[in-house]
Amino acid sequence: MSNRAQLSARERITSLLDDNSFVEVGAFITKRSTDFNLDQKDIPNDGVITGYGLIDGNPVYVFSQDSSSLGGSVGEMHAKKIVAIYDLALKVGAPVIGLLDSTGMRLQESTDALNGFGEIYSKQIMASGVIPQITAIFGNSGGGLSVMASLSDFSFMEKNNARLFMQTPNSLLGNSKEKLDTSSADFNAKSGAIDFVGDTELEVLNKIRELISIIPSNNEEEVCITECSDDLNRLVPSFSQNLMDVKNAIIDISDNNYFLEIKSAYALEIVTGFIRLNGLTIGAIANRTTDKAESVITTDGCKKAASFVRFCDAFNIPILTLTNVIGYKADVNEEKTISKAIAELTYAFTDATVPKVNVITGKAYGSAYISMNSKHIGADYVFALPNAEIGMMDPKLAAQIMYEGESSEVINEKSTQYASLQNGALSAAKRGYVDNIIEPETVRKHVIYAFEMLYNKSEARPLRKHGTL
Repeated sequence: MSNRAQLSARERITSLLDDNSFVEVGAFITKRSTDFNLDQKDIPNDGVITGYGLIDGNPVYVFSQDSSSLGGSVGEMHAKKIVAIYDLALKVGAPVIGLLDSTGMRLQESTDALNGFGEIYSKQIMASGVIPQITAIFGNSGGGLSVMASLSDFSFMEKNNARLFMQTPNSLLGNSKEKLDTSSADFNAKSGAIDFVGDTELEVLNKIRELISIIPSNNEEEVCITECSDDLNRLVPSFSQNLMDVKNAIIDISDNNYFLEIKSAYALEIVTGFIRLNGLTIGAIANRTTDKAESVITTDGCKKAASFVRFCDAFNIPILTLTNVIGYKADVNEEKTISKAIAELTYAFTDATVPKVNVITGKAYGSAYISMNSKHIGADYVFALPNAEIGMMDPKLAAQIMYEGESSEVINEKSTQYASLQNGALSAAKRGYVDNIIEPETVRKHVIYAFEMLYNKSEARPLRKHGTL
């Protein structure tokens, strides 16, 4: 393994895969075009190394663009090599990992290069939801290459040398790279285009290995499970305190405190990632409060959560939600997009047929609560902590609306009455909207047993080609 800051295309592959497991495919393929003196240029591997190997014993297919070979530009045969890797991966049901480092389209091949991009896009779309697709960016990935990254399930970037962009920063009206580098890893992580950022190439490659070890290889694997060495009945006495930063609460209940967070820099009010419960991979989603405000849902938060739900459902990964939300972010910009975004989130949870468990940890108000994997849209089991509040809105606000013009004494009295009759966890449980009220320290064992009971869940849906949202 090389110790240099930047690895070669081949070194990236060997660093990613188990030792001595890489088998190259199409090693001697190169360009066919002779236009613009291409016949006089040597382009080893046509700018991309392709093959297969193992990650922790799991088969994967990989392609790695070689920027030292005509800039790693994408031409006719370069694209065909990538498409061929996809075809092989689809036949055997193995993930595809793309390591991007390219100047983009090969201008000397023009329409053949355009066709190549189209063939790659088409194959990625056909593979979506069938095999996991992972992209890592180590150099330039602009224009059409950024679409390849966005068509993947997960995208990684190396912090210092990677660049991801549709248009270069200097080409954007009123902008320059010095003013705002829209191609940087930091910008793309905060915009949600990237799932993980690594300080070094090796950190990125190791993170890919970790991801591969916790997700299924294809959509026909019923479960992704490993041996559990943690106590299934372990109490989590710090759970309530950790709800101040819900990420810590998620870590607390997971086997051996394992958590692989997804899009950690994007839409901070929603936490998404993978945990293990009794060895089973679980997709975890939670509302995050801050020291400045209670948890609300934003457009970006909806998109982050909905995308994660769709991936989990496609690959048979059960879903756990920790719900604590009072409504939606209220500003003019959000008003333009929030209704559509919340519809997408509601759709994603309702459409998912995998086991779904919800724990209401705090406030659960209005339609924002409905959309967070509530019983009303198909959650299989819903638990609530004793102090949970479930209802239309804050009790005092409800009382002010219902008894407008009354004295403060009446408002306070009706507020207390509303809280006891309508907003408590017990009230929701009596109506069947909550299955059980549990103590915070018992959350881990309750959700483990819930998922065990749902292990063989089967749910029939109306026959259709696909939904429209």
